Amino acid sequence: MKIAVLTSGGDAPGMNAAVRAVVRTAIHYGIEAYAVMNGYKGLVDGDIRKFERNDVGMILNRGGTILGSARLEEFKQLEVRQKAVDHLKALSIDALVTIGGDGTYRGAADLCDMGVNCMGIPGTIDNDIASTEYTIGFFTALNTAIDCIDKLRDTSFSHQRCTVVELMGRHCGDLSIFAGVASGSEIVITEETGFHREDVLDKIRKAKQMKKRHMIVVVAEHMLDVFALAQEIEDYTGYETRATVLGYVQRGGTPAAYDRILASKMGTYAVELVRDGAFGHAVCARGIEIFSMPLREALAVKRKRTDLYEYLEKIS
Repeated sequence: MKIAVLTSGGDAPGMNAAVRAVVRTAIHYGIEAYAVMNGYKGLVDGDIRKFERNDVGMILNRGGTILGSARLEEFKQLEVRQKAVDHLKALSIDALVTIGGDGTYRGAADLCDMGVNCMGIPGTIDNDIASTEYTIGFFTALNTAIDCIDKLRDTSFSHQRCTVVELMGRHCGDLSIFAGVASGSEIVITEETGFHREDVLDKIRKAKQMKKRHMIVVVAEHMLDVFALAQEIEDYTGYETRATVLGYVQRGGTPAAYDRILASKMGTYAVELVRDGAFGHAVCARGIEIFSMPLREALAVKRKRTDLYEYLEKIS
């Protein structure tokens, strides 16, 4: 048997740990391991290499992905995907393990429809794969965000400022709400909370009137223009206000212990599913339990509002 592995979409800390687990578990079971470089683009281009144990040495603690990643909108086209299928057939590869977010899952599901045996592992800092409790990379990105907010709080307190911080997450507010609670931010704005401009401005002005030295406002990306909001806050409340967009710094860094362990368990489980003939599945986690479900079913799972919103309302 031969198994190939790729990473696709936005990179996430812990992807390398998952690649390592896939390659070494495959070799443990006597399965040949192959690596696809640069995601689905590399699959279409035929950039596929055989990997041995040493090829994934010294990568457990590295951020990003040694395989590279790329976004390929053209992969939605049947004729483009057919090139990928042809390359896999030419090497007699029996199964493909894909590591990434929802776009990666959709690509894997489409390949399954074309007869390719695919497995999906959730690797994204956004935590927007609802079929799993947490995705690989989420907690590392969360730690990075918290560290940055803690530093911004120091300078905000010193200068009696309000600071507006934009975090990543695409259309999932988990990174913002988790970071908001863990950093003690006074206001968090996500799609789940909605944005009520008058309520936010009134709360900040009241804090100013009570002589609170600083305020931290966390905003999920795609919600609003944080620089315009900062100006509004300053004009309305009297707080000197600054906006900071953390951006891609949230993607990088050494993966946290949880992400390394989660990635290792998921990578091993994916190979064992393939070995046992279970194809077209997505690997999932609930607490310490690792399980799987069909890819299409995983894509259809709806996200639930985290209970951290209730905590925020009581302690902010």
